[in-house]
Amino acid sequence: MLVSWKYRPRNTFIQRLDPRSRLIFLACVILSLTIPNIWDIRLIFPLFLLTLTLYLLAQIEWKDVRRAWLFIFFLIFFIVGLNGMLSGRGGPTSVMNDTSAPLFTLPVYFPGTTWGFSLEITLVRIVFAITQMTRMLSMAILALPLPYTMDPNIYGVAFRKMGVSDKVSFTMDLAFRFLPTLARDLSITIDAQRARGYEMDSLKGGIVARLRRLAPLIVPVTMQSTVTGEEVIDAMDLRAFGTAPRTWLKDLHFARRDYLFIALGVSIFVAFCVLKWGFGIGEFWIPPALVAGLN
Repeated sequence: MLVSWKYRPRNTFIQRLDPRSRLIFLACVILSLTIPNIWDIRLIFPLFLLTLTLYLLAQIEWKDVRRAWLFIFFLIFFIVGLNGMLSGRGGPTSVMNDTSAPLFTLPVYFPGTTWGFSLEITLVRIVFAITQMTRMLSMAILALPLPYTMDPNIYGVAFRKMGVSDKVSFTMDLAFRFLPTLARDLSITIDAQRARGYEMDSLKGGIVARLRRLAPLIVPVTMQSTVTGEEVIDAMDLRAFGTAPRTWLKDLHFARRDYLFIALGVSIFVAFCVLKWGFGIGEFWIPPALVAGLN
């Protein structure tokens, strides 16, 4: 049987919302944050505070999302942040062609050699890195609670009620369940191998040796995933899936709070569009106090 994320019913404002309103709001926020040439931290930071508030309202336990947040923090701070601070790639021209005086210089040497180079860190790129990290965190904070606070029985229903076809709706339903199902199979395989005396904590040697020792885990998990996929396909074929419109066991209805939540998301997107293309607001901005402090 396919499993889902660590979903728990919670009597919170977030869970009382219709899943469609949450998906539409998420889409509006992502579209707002990805509008071309929106680099102003004064626009991005208030949206970050709003998404953080919604995340706290979800009341998700830290133990449930600890691993997910560790991966997100690593991705954002060590990839997005360092890339923005060191190179400014993906940013506006003022950041890519930054010629301001460096705040400090980081010497970098290749291990075991005297070869190296210096990285000049400027105020412009530091502010750009902070802006990029705030943007990514805003999207992650809003998207992460979805699988932990949304009933897995209504994944497909939510997409179907939004006008998506039965095939796409069922595909999205299975996609949401794939990773936790894979994690469950991996956990079962690890326990089974440990019961047979396989030491998980003694993987030594180079990359090739470690991959070879992981074969007792990778092979069974891969085979089980293939078998599970074939079982799902057979079950769908036996029920003549795709030959006619389907009915869904669950039903969804919008409440007043859902309309207000959708209106908030649409208003944010419209406001960003008006500020960008109507008033020309959104270009890269550095707090004048920081510039004055350096001068």
